[in-house]
Parts: sequence; structure tokens; C-alpha cells
Amino acid sequence: MNRYILILDLVDEESSIKRYEEYHEKIPQAIEESIRNAGITSMEIFRYGNRLVMEMIVNDSFSFDAKNKSDEENPAVQEWENLMNEFQQRIPGSKPNEKWVLTNRIFSLN
Repeated sequence: MNRYILILDLVDEESSIKRYEEYHEKIPQAIEESIRNAGITSMEIFRYGNRLVMEMIVNDSFSFDAKNKSDEENPAVQEWENLMNEFQQRIPGSKPNEKWVLTNRIFSLN
């Protein structure tokens, strides 16, 4: 099992953020299946202001490349991503097509 932390910013507008959260109260079944089929065993998103932090716990079969490829070939995921794109903005310094940005752990108290 591995854990990844990713970040993303939302458009900083209260009604837009509210709508984004409402969409995430009950995601479409096809989106949940896509997440689980990729080997993601747990996913949580937290928000502070317009900044989102996502924690993903994945099994040993998980691969970002495989997940991206599967998402590109899945019409339901593409529809969901296009919808969510209305609410999202890129983290400063991220790549042009990069939405969720993978963070680097700099400290761990074990």
C-alpha cells in the first residue's frame, strides 16, 4: 500500500465552490468504479478556502500512467473531468495540462 497527497485549487468564488462540493456529496457510480478499478482503496478530499488536498491510498497494482490511460478511454470519466474543470484552476507552477499536483513529503514523524 502507498499513499499519495495531491493538491488543486478551485476557482475562488463561493457559489462555485459550493457547487463543486455538492457534486462530491455523491459522485456518479461510473466515477467510483473507475477510481476503485485503478487500485485506489481510499480517497479523501479536504478543503481550505479554495485549496483542495486529496489523499489517495492505493494498492500495489496502482499506476498513475495506467489510471491516466484508462481515464482517457472512459467517456464517463471524460464527461466528469470536463464538468469538474469548470470549477478548478491550476496550481501556480504546475504543468499546462496538470490538474491535481502530486506533492513531495518533506517530513514524517514515525
